[in-house]
Amino acid sequence: MIALGVHVVDVLVRPVEEIPQDRVGGRAWNHDLGNGQVSERGATFIGPTQDHIAALANAVGVGTFDTYDTGDDLYINNVDNPLGLIGPMRYSDTGPLGTAPPDPTIAAELVEVVQQLDQMSTQVPVDAPWTASSASSWDGQTLQSWIKSNSVTPRFQALVPAATRPIFGAEPRELSLLFVLFYIAASGNEQNAGTFERNFDTRNGAQQSRFIGGTQLVAERVAAALGDRVRLSSPVQRIVQDRAGVAVHSGRASITAKRVIVAIPPVLAGRIHYDPAMPFARDQLIQRYPQGTLTKVAAVYDTPFWRSNGLTGAVLDTGGPVSASFDDSPPSGSPGVLFGFVGGDNARSYNAMSPSARQSAVINQFTTWFGSQAANPVAYFDTNWSAEVWTRGCPVGIRRWARCSPTAPRSGSRWAGSTGPGPRRRRTGTGTWTAPFARASAPPPRP
Repeated sequence: MIALGVHVVDVLVRPVEEIPQDRVGGRAWNHDLGNGQVSERGATFIGPTQDHIAALANAVGVGTFDTYDTGDDLYINNVDNPLGLIGPMRYSDTGPLGTAPPDPTIAAELVEVVQQLDQMSTQVPVDAPWTASSASSWDGQTLQSWIKSNSVTPRFQALVPAATRPIFGAEPRELSLLFVLFYIAASGNEQNAGTFERNFDTRNGAQQSRFIGGTQLVAERVAAALGDRVRLSSPVQRIVQDRAGVAVHSGRASITAKRVIVAIPPVLAGRIHYDPAMPFARDQLIQRYPQGTLTKVAAVYDTPFWRSNGLTGAVLDTGGPVSASFDDSPPSGSPGVLFGFVGGDNARSYNAMSPSARQSAVINQFTTWFGSQAANPVAYFDTNWSAEVWTRGCPVGIRRWARCSPTAPRSGSRWAGSTGPGPRRRRTGTGTWTAPFARASAPPPRP
């Protein structure tokens, strides 16, 4: 379930869900644009290997539509520019590099590094990444240190944060290499091995499709089926376990059951009082499992004017505040919505500014990309997920494994969800689902 909360399962397997927020969905949160149209403040996309969320959406009658991908993407990189490239580079994602920019000064380096990461990820078991033969070595270095050892040009190295900020909400220096390899491996399914491209691409990748009615509609449909077993504005404060089962206490109710599933970010799971206390290794793990730092920004226009200029709305920029943008317009194409990811150091700087300064910074950047038509949106909104009390970050939890591996859960408690301390098995766009699967035997061919 993409609702964020603590799930209590009684002996008849009738779940009761205690949710701290006044809505369901967690980081799947629709923004009302008026006239029955929505945009998404959080989770937005679904890709072709994300089978379980696709099945759930289908079961509750939520359809999908293609992310707008007709025309050219834009790429801006002003670091170490030996060819004197001026302004945004236009390119099609139908080329051999997909959504990655075909920058002639770094293309060979980009291909070599991505192929190395993809190959290394095949050695990481998605159900127990810490058991990989090179786990200690990979967990003992950051993505940044590995990139510096395996690439040459500052221009390519400047591109790497433009990918990690939207994908992880983090800088390369904040990411364990093992975690990155695990994340790549986990983007596959039973038939297809995970690859970096599956995470990054729109066409045939994680950003390929969107939900009709917005991502939150899936959670709302599930909650409607559960009825009054879903309790909103009821944050769990204490979980007590004994031989008889588990008692879950919130400020509004106490519930007893045989099992409880804690499906909230680790940073929040650690704020619940457990009796008896969690095993020390589990507690140590949660202490070392922060959320990413990500803000999502969006500008609303009367029409998606960039389409008539032959552009998809997708941009990759090594500057800031926005590192990557997408067309988030409704299926009808009206109004036009352009959203951007502001992550890592950019997000920390952005959120230190006043609201008016934040908006000006983003709109100025959009105007640089798309011209004067971008200068006057009819509406603007942003969502600082690190400031949301019941998430404290986005899009994922960022962890290290080698020195602090998960231990078996106690008999009555399970940890699960989008960033739970157990291994993540499958992902959806900016959310995650737990479901075991076997690794495909080899990386898939590029579409």
